Amino acid sequence: MSLVAVWTAEHRLHDPDGEVWLGVRVPGSEVPERGEVLRRALEEAGVEVHEPTPHGRESILAVHDQGMVSYLEDAYRGWVEAGYTENPGQNRVVPYVFPHPDAIAEVGFRLPASRGALAGVYCMDTATLIGPGTFAAAVAAVDCALTAADMVLNGADTAYAAVRPPGHHAGTTFFGGSCYLNNAAIAAQYLIDAGAGPVGIVDIDAHHGNGTQQIFYRRAEVSYASVHVDPDRGWFPHFLGRGDERGAGPGAGANLNLPLPPGTGDEGWVEAVKRAVEFTAGRNPEVVVVSLGVDPGAADPESPLRVSNVGFAEAGELLAGLGTPAILVQEGGYDLDSLGPDVMAILTPFRPRRLG
Repeated sequence: MSLVAVWTAEHRLHDPDGEVWLGVRVPGSEVPERGEVLRRALEEAGVEVHEPTPHGRESILAVHDQGMVSYLEDAYRGWVEAGYTENPGQNRVVPYVFPHPDAIAEVGFRLPASRGALAGVYCMDTATLIGPGTFAAAVAAVDCALTAADMVLNGADTAYAAVRPPGHHAGTTFFGGSCYLNNAAIAAQYLIDAGAGPVGIVDIDAHHGNGTQQIFYRRAEVSYASVHVDPDRGWFPHFLGRGDERGAGPGAGANLNLPLPPGTGDEGWVEAVKRAVEFTAGRNPEVVVVSLGVDPGAADPESPLRVSNVGFAEAGELLAGLGTPAILVQEGGYDLDSLGPDVMAILTPFRPRRLG
């Protein structure tokens, strides 16, 4: 196999220890074992695995707001200092109140004094908990994605960032959906800043990448195409991901959402991936970034799309058929038994492809 991969053991630092869903603490699906499964799958397939190179904060701040990044870095320490691990006994940072725009419209936003209230300023849900190692793991995931980008900039044809936590739900000033920093978006911006544009992002995760869409919605040099379960059928992220969201300003027409009904299965899902690939090819990207989620899989607890391993293999053929250098960044995929095989089904079709 001709692709290279980037992976770090620092993903283990992030252990959300569950999530709060509809007010109830439940076991989470974005668990440390996901990272170990990915590593084993790569080793068994004979893929060359590299450690990431630290890249500092500049590339993160090219995408994310400084206030949000500073909050993520300090959130757990502040939570402990406020005494919340003792009273009420909450061992992870979780919001309980959110600053609704209309509630503060007449007076403007101000940061709250309470660390508990601060937890709801940047986070968009109660399911994305922060532990003592969350920020370090999120930065390490970014470093993996940027190291993969460096490999492509230096002549590699395909580089896969086997990361957790995932990233595509994180936007400029918000995070959520088990995502903290947007690995794929940061890699895309890094490529643009290096002169390797335009960039096409293809997102095949089961859920719409609302963060990636928000970051590039008014940008012409980065296109975004997403295949996902229809939010109007009750699926996360609920408020975004509809087909009429096409971009705005200079980015008008550069955004394509392909929402699918539950139970779609291989045929319909692969056809939607084909449409996303054709849209991306029409934008003439120099590099493609794939948000590689395999939670559309039939065994996955987080999606009803019912895609088989064969369907993922067909999607891999379509993505590889773009013929451009590619960076693939891991997003969802939560069934530990199918995670490795489904990821490898997508990765296997990639072969050497060089510009010029």
